[in-house]
Amino acid sequence: MAIKLEKGQRINLEKSNGSKLTEFCVGVNWGAIEIQVEESGFLGFGKKLVTKTVDVDLDLSCVMFDANQQICDHLYSPLYKPEFLARFGLPQGKLISENSALKHSGDDLEGDKGGDDGLDNEIISVNLTALKSNVEQIFFFLNNVGTEDFSRIPYAKIRMYEGTPTKVLNVYAEYNVVAESQYRGKRALIMGKLYKKDGEWKFNAIGDASDDQFLGQTIQRISQSYVK
Repeated sequence: MAIKLEKGQRINLEKSNGSKLTEFCVGVNWGAIEIQVEESGFLGFGKKLVTKTVDVDLDLSCVMFDANQQICDHLYSPLYKPEFLARFGLPQGKLISENSALKHSGDDLEGDKGGDDGLDNEIISVNLTALKSNVEQIFFFLNNVGTEDFSRIPYAKIRMYEGTPTKVLNVYAEYNVVAESQYRGKRALIMGKLYKKDGEWKFNAIGDASDDQFLGQTIQRISQSYVK
């Protein structure tokens, strides 16, 4: 049975049989926004309410830090403009990390329509054994490319599971973020981090939202306030 994580909870990456979880996927699933709008009826007579769907383009990214609390690797969309990244001293985006230890499935521009389909919209595959030895912390976060805030997005979920981006074998842990007023005006979400302690990897569910309008701001926030 999957571990149901709560904000701030920390867990060991250890399976029920005592073995370590070293290869897994970190997937994020979110819903498109449904709104009701008033439209004119047949031949312009009367009014009627119709449901329309607003695409939600979230970007799942991660950034890695070494023991000196310096960024040593990253995964985020190559579509981010270099001139904006340069303002924060960030390199061009990529979908595969060094040693191919982490791999991103690519952009989802819409979110689930018509309810949760049970599949993850964006996925980062993780192989801890392939990580370079200097990586100590890995932060996973979301940025909304659009203008909607997280109070309007019906759901956003992160889960860790064994399998591949197209096949879930065993869900290890889940963390849900629901649409609540506390997320009003918030367009970025630091979801959680993998961190090494005494030579072993653990996971911390963070779940902190912010009003960052660009990925560079979120990475700067992580560097200044979350790296320990």
